[in-house]
Amino acid sequence: MKYWFIIIGFFALLLVVDSCVEPFSPPEVNSDENYLVIDGFLNVSGTDSTRIELRRTQNVNANALPIIETGAQLAVEEENGGTWSLAEASAGVYVLAPRQYNRAGKYRLRIKTKDNQEYLSEYVGVSITPPIDSVTYKVDPVLNAAVFYVNTHDAQNKTQFYRWKFEETWEYEAAYYSALMVRNDSVVVRPENINKCWGKLKSGSILLGTTVKLSSDIIKDLPLNRVPISTNKLFIKYSILVRQYGLSRQAFEYWTDLSKTTQGTGSLFDVLPSQVTGNIRHVSNARMLAFGYFSAATEETRRFTVAPRLGTFPRCIEPDTIPIRCSPRDPDECALTTAKLLLTYWGPRSDSVLVAAHSCADCRLQGGTTERPSYW
Repeated sequence: MKYWFIIIGFFALLLVVDSCVEPFSPPEVNSDENYLVIDGFLNVSGTDSTRIELRRTQNVNANALPIIETGAQLAVEEENGGTWSLAEASAGVYVLAPRQYNRAGKYRLRIKTKDNQEYLSEYVGVSITPPIDSVTYKVDPVLNAAVFYVNTHDAQNKTQFYRWKFEETWEYEAAYYSALMVRNDSVVVRPENINKCWGKLKSGSILLGTTVKLSSDIIKDLPLNRVPISTNKLFIKYSILVRQYGLSRQAFEYWTDLSKTTQGTGSLFDVLPSQVTGNIRHVSNARMLAFGYFSAATEETRRFTVAPRLGTFPRCIEPDTIPIRCSPRDPDECALTTAKLLLTYWGPRSDSVLVAAHSCADCRLQGGTTERPSYW
């Protein structure tokens, strides 16, 4: 009897504790303020465009896509120098064509939104980025992944603060080859190859490095990207384009704080989230925040391509065999009515075809395209 009293008391205590728990929803999380977000920098290399994207913040609990800031006027201004306007190349993306800049000058970004709100960044100097020495990779059997590394150095020991981005491209194939299709109530040869595709993905995390505590300005084997073998990105051919930027100390501190806030949260021992705004301010109203850091730097790039044949060929259920034309006596599925993809002719009289699901024969359904990259 005493044992049952203990059990009943335990469950009663759980009910009391659970009833005392209330969801915590601070006002910052539910805020509907649409603050301006600026992502981009002035590329003074002279070989590539300057690209700046404008978005708006949104409620953390919102399910909609971020609001794109269109119709704004952007200009880069040199201190005691010229002004260059950016053009909106696509929704929310503003571009300035490549040109030669005074690398000893200082620059700032001016933004005027379509509702006539004006923002200005601080003047920033140009960070000269040293070349990338090499990009390498190693297969880690414990992680069952290939890890890609970057190496660089500055012989003058001036850079010390670095940031990287990368773009990965990989070739892949669908399990089956669809050589036929239906056109004008006839089976014909498919004009395009939808079996081979190329997938592309840009880095999403903030990748930083510093040599400020080292005797030499050398970055050696800094891991940039981990590609699990199970993704099959490495099965045929894989290419990574690494972009490297030198940063000022202030820019490095901004990206470090942003990295801790956005990437380092999730446990009791992580850094608590904080507000990281940057060096861009509203001209007349300090309460209208802007998030982002405008900087100016040269850009160094390096492409690295491998074909390690790691992974497995895609598997799918076996193809079905169906007749080309439906018989009046047998109205079952045929090539002219099927929703599946036609693979190839079958049978001694070629009066049947092999068919498979779209997911087994159309590589585009995995997110890639059939357009072969120029660098492939």
